[in-house]
Amino acid sequence: MHPVAVFDLDGTLVDSAPDIHAALDRLAAGLGLPGYSRPEVVGMIGDGVRRLVERALAARGRPFEEAALDAFAADYTARAAERTALFPGIAAVLAGLEAAGWRLAVCTNKPAAATAALLGALGLAGRFAAVGGGDSFPTRKPDPAHVQATLALAGGSPDRAIMIGDHRNDVIAGAGAGLPCIFAAWGYGTPAMAEGATAVAARPEELAELLPALLARPRTGLGGAALGHRLA
Repeated sequence: MHPVAVFDLDGTLVDSAPDIHAALDRLAAGLGLPGYSRPEVVGMIGDGVRRLVERALAARGRPFEEAALDAFAADYTARAAERTALFPGIAAVLAGLEAAGWRLAVCTNKPAAATAALLGALGLAGRFAAVGGGDSFPTRKPDPAHVQATLALAGGSPDRAIMIGDHRNDVIAGAGAGLPCIFAAWGYGTPAMAEGATAVAARPEELAELLPALLARPRTGLGGAALGHRLA
């Protein structure tokens, strides 16, 4: 059975904060509210679009509105890849994994439509054996069932798969699904979110060493974050 690398999307594979930021600013402008700083936006990312909009409105003293969510989702989906790009080094990592016989999957809390639009615009459509969006299944991260369902779609099994993500949700969901998790320290998460990860990668290039090393390890004691890029 092929090993599977299950990647989070925002903050792991792609720097999507610029387009999310721009869409939130357009939403705010339409409501007569001030725009946002990048640190504000980055701190809101990771728990799905509803929580994103809830946090954005709350930060400006506004209650959540379904109409605001609908407006943001439609606007962002249509313009999701204007400023978004792969993190430096990710393209080479994906190509190297494919050459080594790995299957690739995406497990993200971003809605499936926006995910598909973004991957297509970046030339990644069809690159992944499975794409599990935030509304693809009844559950989403940090529920491990989201990872399990995505992995099943990719034709993989927990004993031959690794989770890679930059958020506490990735660490919790991956561990709950029985996968070692590499915390992507180049992303949007804080260092505290690495707690419980099996290893920490400071740069995407480190994945080329960490993924096969973790795949070869016995699946016991997955918790305990590593220092630097060393294994836990």
